[in-house]
Amino acid sequence: MQFEVIQGDIAEQTADCLVNAAGTSLRMGSGVAGALRRRANGPINDAAMETGPIELGAVAVTDAFDLDAEYVIHAAAMPHYGDGQATAESIESATRNALERAEKLGCESMGIPALGCGVAGFPLRDGAEIIGSTIAAFEPDVLQDVRFIAYSDSEYETVVAATESLRERHG
Repeated sequence: MQFEVIQGDIAEQTADCLVNAAGTSLRMGSGVAGALRRRANGPINDAAMETGPIELGAVAVTDAFDLDAEYVIHAAAMPHYGDGQATAESIESATRNALERAEKLGCESMGIPALGCGVAGFPLRDGAEIIGSTIAAFEPDVLQDVRFIAYSDSEYETVVAATESLRERHG
């Protein structure tokens, strides 16, 4: 499986599925969720909320609407907004569950952000190491291309540094 870090806006990526950094309520507010909601140009927030709330670390799937993807996998790495922060366990579970769901959906490519970092309060470097390790440990049958999407220059540099040794093993 190819694993690389890409700098850019996750809402502008092309993949079979894109992962949303969600809270357990699945309400699509700001950050990654807001970018995906705006670009989807459809009732993605309503569709997401109809599948929730979900447990911390769990995932739900919606149509991608106008995003260049088939699906959006909403990964709850943090509690409902304002109800606490992401943890190492919630980030690992949300990442693993997103990978497993992509595999079950038959997705060959995935774009995933820094789940649980930023608004969710978990340190980016630590979160990137957890996400990278979880991706590296995953053994897919179908999923062949996982892109860890970092928005800003500083986020990109941190994610690259945190995942460098893992990515070298996965091309």
